[in-house]
Amino acid sequence: MEGGYRLRLPTRVVEAGHHRRRLLSLTGLDVGENQARRLLNDLARYRAELAADEGRSLPDSVVGYRWRAEVFEPAVAAVPAELHAKREPAELFHELLNHRWYRSEAAGHDVGMAEAVASFIAQVLPDVPDERAAFGSPT
Repeated sequence: MEGGYRLRLPTRVVEAGHHRRRLLSLTGLDVGENQARRLLNDLARYRAELAADEGRSLPDSVVGYRWRAEVFEPAVAAVPAELHAKREPAELFHELLNHRWYRSEAAGHDVGMAEAVASFIAQVLPDVPDERAAFGSPT
């Protein structure tokens, strides 16, 4: 490619369960591998925001604790009691991240977690089946 750009990306292979173990060590959340990958991506976004706000990087343990206390837990706690059976907390948050992304794409800017949570609770969560009922678990 004469006069063009070339992008090289290094390939990384991680062992099975890597993301799950990483999220568990940072936050204490024990989730599936795909959920862990998505939650770690949000944690990385949060880390970047913290570094920009504070003008310095913070230790992994501090970022993991603050993300869980300031992002994950408030989002999950916002779900009304009558909708708690709809999703396990990690799956709920995973779906919230997807909802936030779609809403942000439609709006042309990041809508933020508070707006995404409110919209998800009002428009999406009431219509999804209860996880326990979907899998035949006793209530």
